[in-house]
Amino acid sequence: METADFLQTLDREGRLLAAAAERAGTGAEVPSCPRWQVRDLLRHTGSVHHWATGFVAEGHTAPRPMGELPDLDGDELVAWYRDSHRRLLDTLAGAPADLDCWTFHPAPSPSPLAFWTRRQAHETTVHRHDAESAGVGTPSPVAADFAVDGIDELLRGFHARRRSRVRTDGPRVLRVRAVGAEGCADAVWTVRLSAGPPMTTRDESGPAAAELSGPADQLYLALWNRVPLPSVTGDAALADLWRETSAI
Repeated sequence: METADFLQTLDREGRLLAAAAERAGTGAEVPSCPRWQVRDLLRHTGSVHHWATGFVAEGHTAPRPMGELPDLDGDELVAWYRDSHRRLLDTLAGAPADLDCWTFHPAPSPSPLAFWTRRQAHETTVHRHDAESAGVGTPSPVAADFAVDGIDELLRGFHARRRSRVRTDGPRVLRVRAVGAEGCADAVWTVRLSAGPPMTTRDESGPAAAELSGPADQLYLALWNRVPLPSVTGDAALADLWRETSAI
């Protein structure tokens, strides 16, 4: 996917998130985020938007803390979220292609601008699902190609970092398979687990102790612990390990 595609997705998903929050009300419980209400979701996601905007707009090359959460609620909080989202979109759309700023994980990306646009598109999509799960009706679908990209970012980005807690005492291999639609190839990852951070390759090399699989959109949300894993074969303990330790 190209940076322009991620920007378009970020635009759509942020609008959907705000609309879902407005419908549900800021006091609604968020089933996919235990102990959170919609107000927590808006404050968190809007603050992440502000944080990301700062790196892109000001070219910070070192990590910076996120600001304090806003003391807003109800319609004012929804409006604040919409403004945060719009500022992020405008900043990314106007940033130079050769932008130099800090990024925080090693997921393959051609530039910091591509990194932040991609990361915020996925951040917003997952939390849009959260917001829609707090209301009535079925959450909006996630496009298969975008879901595959998000799985790749999660496995080869977030869980390549030292802070990943998905670890085993001895070497184990976990396969992750996004099942392609009819006529389309599967997307497959091999995750090598050990006492250190997982090492993931985009291939199907060697035997695996367990496989997590399903349609790309369902698997994407499942790996972010938003819905149950569609299918687990082999050692179910590795699926339990993922559910228990993979939270970001």
